[in-house]
Parts: sequence; C-alpha cells; structure tokens
Amino acid sequence: AVLASLSIPALFLSVCGFSAGSYITTIGVDFKIRTVEINGEKVKLQIWDTAGQERFRTITSTYYRGTHGVIVVYDVSSAESFVNVKRWLHEINQNCDDVCRILVGNKNDDPASKVVETNDAQKFAEQMGIRLFETSAKENINVEDMFNCITELVLKTRKESVAKQQQQQQSEVVKLSKSSKRKKKCC
Repeated sequence: AVLASLSIPALFLSVCGFSAGSYITTIGVDFKIRTVEINGEKVKLQIWDTAGQERFRTITSTYYRGTHGVIVVYDVSSAESFVNVKRWLHEINQNCDDVCRILVGNKNDDPASKVVETNDAQKFAEQMGIRLFETSAKENINVEDMFNCITELVLKTRKESVAKQQQQQQSEVVKLSKSSKRKKKCC
C-alpha cells in the first residue's frame, strides 16, 4: 500500500516488533512487511510508506506499479493537506490499474485543531467512490481497522479478478475435435 503519513504505518507495524524509533526516512519511501490474518486467511502486506511531500513526488510515482491497495492520508488539522488529496488520487489513477483506494484523515484526536470536517471529507470520498476512515496514530484509533479494511478490499478484488479471468478462459476454449455427423450418400 502507498501511504502519505509516517506515524500510521509505524504504529501498525509496532504490533509485530518494529519500533517507531527505527523508522527513518532517507529518500521519502520506507518499506516494511507485516503478516495479518483476515477471515482465516494469512495475508502478507508489503507496506510502502511514501512521503506525501511534493519534493518526493517524482520518486514515489515509481512505487505505484504493481500496487493492489493505496491508503491516501491527510492531516485533519491541515486544509492544505486535504486539498492535496485530489492531486494524489489523480496521480494514483494515472499510475495504477484497478487499485483499491481508501482515504484516511489522521490526527483525529484533537477536536480543537480539526479544520477538515468529517462531512466534507465523507462527501469527497463518496464522489471518488472510496471509503473514508478518520484515525489517530497518536491515540491508536481506527488504525488496525483501516489496515484490515484495505486488506479485505484487496483480497475481494483479487478474488473477483481471478474468477473473471477463469470465466473468460473457459468461454474462449476452442473445440478441436471433428463433428461426428455423417453425410448422407446419394442413391
């Protein structure tokens, strides 16, 4: 998944032994792996945490290829952060085919500093056809649920894609055997 916030994946990954202190950004992208269980199925997540800053934009676009799920994170206390979401979603659409996407408003633990209202974010998410989560990495609110949601979306989409491909392959089977009809002889 592609992420735009360092603290959300750091918190999520700390459950499996990674410490937030060892989470250092060098070129704007961090990579971690975590295995989760969803509906009795073990799923290995490869989490590519891309920095949301403009200076990393050209670097991060190369990491989109082969992506199955994208989490776009904005800061609920920053209107500018929310404005950038549309650009990020456009870039993701340009670089990814049939990718699952969710929108996440982080830092949702301080109502006094919140400038991006939930209703506005929800309307935008509905227009984009994606699900909205509001999280707090600081207070560990909705982080696990958000990762489980994107994982379930990816699994569902991939299973549907495989079933569709199998159905297409079955309909494209060409019969190579000759017909056993005999021609009637004259007289």
